[in-house]
Amino acid sequence: MTERQIRLFGDPVLRSKTDPITVVPGDARLAALIEDLVDTVTEPGRAGVAAPQIGVGLRAFSYNVDGEIGYVLNPVLEVSGEPELVDEGCLSVPGFYFPRLRYPFARVTGVDAAGEPVELKGEGLMAQALQHETDHLEGKLYIEGLDLETKREAMRAIRQAGWFRQ
Repeated sequence: MTERQIRLFGDPVLRSKTDPITVVPGDARLAALIEDLVDTVTEPGRAGVAAPQIGVGLRAFSYNVDGEIGYVLNPVLEVSGEPELVDEGCLSVPGFYFPRLRYPFARVTGVDAAGEPVELKGEGLMAQALQHETDHLEGKLYIEGLDLETKREAMRAIRQAGWFRQ
């Protein structure tokens, strides 16, 4: 299909919890959504794109980590380990990176377009991406997980960004 435009901070779709996907093998609309998510995440510098980031309120995301590109529908997240501070950014909050706590290991289970089980797991960037994209499906942006002082700094910077609309 096509690379879709990323919705930016302030767009209500980013704050809405997504709906589960009813998987019907051969569903052309679902196939188009998956293709759009994958086409959108393949741009350089992108580790993941959640459906709300392209304006769709469904539980799906794509990923592009260490040369592995794919997608998962209806993901369920499990995390483990002691949370660590990592620098994090977001396509929906362009140009900014802030330190926030993330678990060092994450696992997501879900399904593919045929309804077959999918499992993604990893450490480092993969763990961070799985947590970040799953947060999007819950209507949460990464800045919500910042410590209070960093969040204040982030909000000041975002309000001054050229792309931010009042």
